[in-house]
Amino acid sequence: MYRLLVVLHLIGATIWVGGHLVLSLAVLPRALRAREPSIIREFEMGFERIGIPALLAQVVTGVLLARYWAPAIRTWFSPSSPQEWFILGKLGLLTCTVALAAHARLRLIPDLDAAKLRLLAYHIVAVTLLGLLFLVFGVAIRTGGLL
Repeated sequence: MYRLLVVLHLIGATIWVGGHLVLSLAVLPRALRAREPSIIREFEMGFERIGIPALLAQVVTGVLLARYWAPAIRTWFSPSSPQEWFILGKLGLLTCTVALAAHARLRLIPDLDAAKLRLLAYHIVAVTLLGLLFLVFGVAIRTGGLL
């Protein structure tokens, strides 16, 4: 069961982080150069169909994997092992990701125009960096640290 959870978690991470890397490094620069928000909207409409389920799969599998590494949930919030510290870190990254995504979805994207494009760009880059940190922390959980 553990290996299947890891595989599903990695598939979700591949979709989520890979999609945001494409958005940040290929789609976003084109939209900023053209000052054309529709380029972002078009990408988002396609990506959300697989990106949001991938993120949800990561949350579910992430909780189950965290239970493997630290069975007592209370230790996630008062960590004493490296794994518990990284679990707490991933929960913090998830909180930041959800907050940024909700703000973008509810405040920026519905009225997205050329003037708001730069603010959305900051959100996109931040979510991409958070996704990369998710990966680093996930590896650290399995290897016992970052070094």
